[in-house]
Formats: sequence, structure tokens, C-alpha cells
Amino acid sequence: MTEAVGNQPQYDVFADEYLHHAQAGLFNAHYDRPACLGLLGDVEGATILDAACGPGLYARELASRGAQVIGFDQSPRMVELAQQRVPMGTFRIHDLAHPLDWLDDHAVDRVLFALALEYVDDRIAALREFRRVLRPDGVLVLSRLHPTGDWLRHGGSYFQPRVIDETWSRGWQLRYWLTPLEQTCDELHQAGFLIERLVEPRPDQAAAAIDQDKYDRLHREPTGFLAIRAIPDPRRDASSWSIPRAAVRQARPAVE
Repeated sequence: MTEAVGNQPQYDVFADEYLHHAQAGLFNAHYDRPACLGLLGDVEGATILDAACGPGLYARELASRGAQVIGFDQSPRMVELAQQRVPMGTFRIHDLAHPLDWLDDHAVDRVLFALALEYVDDRIAALREFRRVLRPDGVLVLSRLHPTGDWLRHGGSYFQPRVIDETWSRGWQLRYWLTPLEQTCDELHQAGFLIERLVEPRPDQAAAAIDQDKYDRLHREPTGFLAIRAIPDPRRDASSWSIPRAAVRQARPAVE
């Protein structure tokens, strides 16, 4: 049997606890969010797809910077929380195992895909959908667990993709893919992207007041996250990747 994460909305059972943890926590507020927002650049007037939007923490910041935000998440509760935090945004329940059939080709200026790549089984298909909905001059920003940190924690072969079942310190039970960096780069290539920048971020200075030991470790060891800014490859035509609307399952409605 092929390993798979599956399509259960894992974060749904602790969505409210996650919001409380992530809105000011070191790893989210002072490490990943600054890195992703920095790679997105000036977003005023831009239409941004916040893929796997979680409770809307990135979306709220993007909206405050003048962006129009469209978001989705597999977790119904996360979608509710995102809509509460960003009432001017449009959010819906959607599973990346299915096409973004509710978005037209070239509908958005940027796609943000923060800390969710490892929960997707068919990552190339999902990335191709991002490529399809991006405008030709658009940008994809994604972040993921740093594969070196994954390998240091779990051992085994760094180069062998595998599914990990893990219980995090708060008792959250999660299942996700552990993959080498070269696989992420190759999946982006197969989906029609060119990598413009790859960043191994360090936490901002405010993180030191939260946990000096973690702050110091993340400044010297590749044990946290990494972030990538990718652009559509102009040499490759995304139109052939558009999926006939009649051939896909109807997406669940947006939360108004």
C-alpha cells in the first residue's frame, strides 16, 4: 500500500488552541510569518490566495497591508476563525486533493502556502493548480518544515520520502510527509515553477524575549522552517493543465 497522509482535517480538533498558540508564538509570529510576508513583498492592491489559511493570521496581516484575500482550508473550524478575523476576505472549505475549480485561470496575483505542503499527498497536482490560477507575473510563496531538521529528529534515510506520525508537545497528533529538499524543488519544477529565492529564516529579535534558547538555536541550526519564492516558468504553458469543470467535484461554498 502506498503511504499517504489522507484527507482528514487534522487541525480541526485543536483549531482554537492553535489560534491561541500561533498568533503570538515564537515559531509562527516571529519566524515563519515574517519570512513569508517578506518574500511576498508589497501586496497593496494585490489579490492573494491564502492556501491552507488556518485561522487567518497571515490573511489578517495581508489585508492590513491592502491586499484582497481569498482563502481556504481543509478544516471547517479554521475557515470560521479566518472569516471572523478577516471579515473583508472570502474563505471556503476546500481540500487540496481536489482542483481549485472555483477559481479561473490567472485569477490571483500571489499564492501563499505556509506550512502545509507536507500534509498534501499529491503535491505536484496541488502546485499545478497554483500555477494555473496565478497570473503570468505572479508569485508563489511557500514554507515548509526544514528537511534537515526533520531528518535530525527522525533519523533514517534523509533521501527516502516517508509519512511520519508524531505527537507534538501540546498533545496534537499529526501525520505528514517527510521529504528531502531536492524533492520539493523537483515538485516545483514539475508544476511549472522557477525558484527565485530560497530562505532559511532566522527568528526576529522579539523572539529572544519569548525563548532565548530557541532563538539562539534557530540562529545556528537548520532545525525549523525554510521558505521559497517561486514564479511561473514563462517557457511553459499552464493552459494545458486546466481541468475541465464538469470533471471535478463541486467545491463546498464559501463562508459569507
